[in-house]
Amino acid sequence: MLFAPKEKGQGLVEYALILVLVAIVVIVALRLLGPTISQIFTDINDELSGA
Repeated sequence: MLFAPKEKGQGLVEYALILVLVAIVVIVALRLLGPTISQIFTDINDELSGA
């Protein structure tokens, strides 16, 4: 065998890819839901200020 399997390095790469995928999903979700979340906090702030 010329190449010995390097499972330890492979596992590290797999964890890194999963981490990158999760980060991308979080960024996309925040970009899509950002205006809605901002409006919710604005409404709450307006209600508290008016009370």
